[in-house]
Order: sequence, then C-alpha cells, then structure tokens
Amino acid sequence: MHATHSPPGRALSRLGPALGAAGAVLALWSLLAWSGAVAPGLLPTPGETATALVDSARSGLLAADLGASLARAGQGFALGALLGSALGFATGYLPRLSAAVTPVVSFLRPIPAIALVPLATAWFGIGETAKRLLIAYAVLLAVWLYVHDGVSRVPVSHLRAARSLGAPLHRRFTEVLLPAAAPALLAALRYGASVALLALVAAELGGADSGLAYRLQVDGQFLRVDRMFAGLLVLGLLGVAVDLVLAAVGRRFVHWSAS
Repeated sequence: MHATHSPPGRALSRLGPALGAAGAVLALWSLLAWSGAVAPGLLPTPGETATALVDSARSGLLAADLGASLARAGQGFALGALLGSALGFATGYLPRLSAAVTPVVSFLRPIPAIALVPLATAWFGIGETAKRLLIAYAVLLAVWLYVHDGVSRVPVSHLRAARSLGAPLHRRFTEVLLPAAAPALLAALRYGASVALLALVAAELGGADSGLAYRLQVDGQFLRVDRMFAGLLVLGLLGVAVDLVLAAVGRRFVHWSAS
C-alpha cells in the first residue's frame, strides 16, 4: 500500500529542504557574527537585522521604498518583457530577421545596465523615465534570448503541417507556435524578473530619492550595516516571491511545462 499525504503534508515535504537550508544559513550567520572573526559593527546578527527591519517597517520607510522600487521594476519589467517577447517570437520565426537582429542584440547584451546609467541620466534626466528604461533595456535583452531560442526550436514540420491543413497565420501562432514555445516564454519571464531587480539596483544607485537600493546607499554612507543587511534581505525575499508567483502562474497556464 502506498502512503498518501494530505495537502499540508505535501506542502511540508516540498518546503522541508528549503526550510532546512534557511536554518543552516541562519545558524552559520549567527556563529560567524558571534565568533568575532568579523568586527561586530560590520556583521550584524540575524536578531539585529530583524530589529532593523522592524524599525524600518514601523517608521514607514520600508513601505515607501518598497512601493517606489516595485513601481519602477514592475513598469520596466512589463515594457522589457513585452518588447523582448515580441522580438524573440519574430526573430525565432523569421530567419532573415534573425540574421539582421541577432548581431545587434549580441553586441548589446554584454553591456550592463549600470554602464548606461550616466548616458540615461544625460538623455532623460534623473527622473523616473531613465530608471524604467534602464530596467526595460536589461529585461528586453534577457527575455529575447530565451524566447528566440524557444521559438527557433519549434519543429518546422509542425508549422508546415498546420499550413498545409489550411490554418491561417494567426491560428498557426496561437495553436502551434505559442503552446510549443510557452515553456521557454515562462523561463524567460522568470529570468527577466530577476534581471529587473538587478537593473533596479543599478538604476536607483544612479540617482534616486527613494527605493530599496537608494536606502542601501544611504545606510552605507552612515555604516548602518544592520539596515543594509535588512535591505538586502528584503531584496532577496522580493525576488523569491516574484519567482514563486511566476512559477505558480506557469503551472496554472503552462501545465505541460515541467517548470
């Protein structure tokens, strides 16, 4: 007889390894902080970091910074993901367009968003436009790569079969190309979300008056390491939360994917 697990039991079995790893990291962090190997003022304990995080939440700074960062990252991600997906489908489906576009994108991909901060500031000022465009730039390049590769791997025989059966272009796209490339699109969005957070840090360090990365910079100037660790913790948890949401959406709508 096979053992059956209740829904809470299945959830705990999936979360068990992650909780164990988190506990090990916290234990190692505590031992290192208490060992004296690092100066006390430069490595806060988990408790001190939690206290700084609670203080930031109570003061309202955390909510304000989180809201500003989410708005920038969300809008930049949406624009970059939309353009990157559209371009990836186009270049993956049209070889001649791919031959023209791929060298350009390959040239741009090694240029990180942080290297473009001075140029974006000179062109668009220190307002929100420059920050969102920087994030969109980074996301576009990341998403394009995954989507282009996924679309180009769709067997040509499938598309030819659909065309021979009289399916118009829009049906070949929605019923053949999109379902086949959907797992790659999901992977692209998950990777693009992490890239959006990386670009967010570069954008806010380039000039901002609010945001998670901005607050890290301010706390660093005053050597408030406990607050810096709290900010890094929030950034990491934000990335995990976004990835979990996108993975859940993928399981719901791209159920044939193993993601």
